[in-house]
Amino acid sequence: MSTEPESHQDTASDQAADTVQAENPDTVEADAAADVALEAPETLPKRRIGLVLAVALVALAVDQVTKIAVVSNLEEDVPHRILGGTVYLQLIRNGGAAFGIATGMTWILAVVAAAVVVAIVWLAARLRSVGWAIGLGLVLAGALGNLSDRIFRAPGPLQGHVVDFISLFAPNGQGWAIFNIADSCICVGGVLIVLLSLLGKDYDGRSIPRGRTKEAQ
Repeated sequence: MSTEPESHQDTASDQAADTVQAENPDTVEADAAADVALEAPETLPKRRIGLVLAVALVALAVDQVTKIAVVSNLEEDVPHRILGGTVYLQLIRNGGAAFGIATGMTWILAVVAAAVVVAIVWLAARLRSVGWAIGLGLVLAGALGNLSDRIFRAPGPLQGHVVDFISLFAPNGQGWAIFNIADSCICVGGVLIVLLSLLGKDYDGRSIPRGRTKEAQ
């Protein structure tokens, strides 16, 4: 049996492929680059647990130093006007959460704070994103700052009242609930984490394409 027709067909196919490659060199190069990218192992950023701890330690130190200074120099419930009335320094002892909620449930708030600390420490070992590390470091500092008050301050362990002293725009928390540095750290860190999530920045340092969710649906 003759093989000339098959040889002719193969030759024609090769010529057609060469023609397509010649007409679309960019497409061929893009496909080749994609193949190489798929074959190459993904390089992840380095772990950021050191950054988490550094941010947490600095913020926690600021929180504790300001609380010590306030307790040592201010009388309780007496507002001190600074910055033209934008801020009032007023020492109060809070047995609940923000805005006066959960008063009398100090031990529950202490347990929740301890759980948050454990969760952040567990996640910190897996972090590769600088932004996430800063955000979680701030939240960790805030949780530890208020937890230390609940453990070590009067009236007793897990019943201690948190030292709050910053009142914005008006005394006695009339403009906003009186808070402390630890509360600020929790809020700023939480907002940063939410923002990174909305922007598609994952905790492991990778970016999640915005179209991935739509394609999955």
